[in-house]
Amino acid sequence: MKRNPCCALLLPVLFFVHAVSAHAAQPGAQKGAAAPGFPSKPIRILVGFTPGGGPDITARYLAQKLTEEYQQQVIVDNRPGAGGTIAANLAATANPDGHTLLSVSSAHAVAPAIYDKLPYDAQRDLAGVSLSAVSKYVLVTSPSTGFRSTRDLLAAARAKPGALNFSSAGVGSGTHFAGELLKSMAKLDVVHIPMKGIPEAMTEAMTGRVHFFLAPIANAVPQVREGRLLALGVSSLKRDPLLPDVPTLADGGVPGYDAVLWFGMVTHAKTPRVVINDLNRQILRVLSEDEVKRRWAPIGLEPSPTTPEGFDKLIAADIALFTKLARAGNIKAQ
Repeated sequence: MKRNPCCALLLPVLFFVHAVSAHAAQPGAQKGAAAPGFPSKPIRILVGFTPGGGPDITARYLAQKLTEEYQQQVIVDNRPGAGGTIAANLAATANPDGHTLLSVSSAHAVAPAIYDKLPYDAQRDLAGVSLSAVSKYVLVTSPSTGFRSTRDLLAAARAKPGALNFSSAGVGSGTHFAGELLKSMAKLDVVHIPMKGIPEAMTEAMTGRVHFFLAPIANAVPQVREGRLLALGVSSLKRDPLLPDVPTLADGGVPGYDAVLWFGMVTHAKTPRVVINDLNRQILRVLSEDEVKRRWAPIGLEPSPTTPEGFDKLIAADIALFTKLARAGNIKAQ
């Protein structure tokens, strides 16, 4: 199976991801000349979440850099609510000229899986511009549980089906789907305990009232370093520099487990391809600079640009995965 979105900065509304071939779709220079006459007015980047989350952090950084490049103002417009779908509908009904972008998280691919009806089609009405960044989860537990490795936890869960539980930041959240993917891939019978957000889910894990939590890595690092939580495994196929001594879940007994939270830019699907390619080229340039790596690394974000087509494929693959997990677990938006 494939991959799955962080810190107090990356709020609980962020979601999980099946980041399949995000890295298989790494871009080279986009072909074609700059879009003539673009932009002709300020560009608006809609964000479907409150300030401080991953979609907001990445959008504001790109807005600053694109303003400098285009010599045209790029504005971030937060429109939180309904898991990002309010902002997504605004983008899907905007003028298709590239002057309205939408900064999305993995929630963009979760929404079609958990909402019975959306006013837009995530694949038909919106098109990828580029993936911006990815972040990882880390499987954490209280020292009081006695688990010292992922294998310890798996063995306990299999020995007593239904006896272990895990917290999440809420039904349909990324941390919920990260746990559902672990259940599916490891064939576990464990109970989901939804909380109001990441802080509450973390507290439940620290106290030992729940047995584990797949926490956004930047949220978990301070608690792990202080010894209040034990980190059993990171969710990607490679170790993370924030917790270099912690093995991957794949190495810890769940082969192939690869789950990251992603953030990226989309726009109206009818936007001229030359405009989308122009935006992609500028975002690629920004994300290749050393400055963005220095700024994002401490909060667990890794710049990960793709081609527009690569991002579209990632979104489609994640919608398929999340739909499968949601149906298997009877997960619906609440």
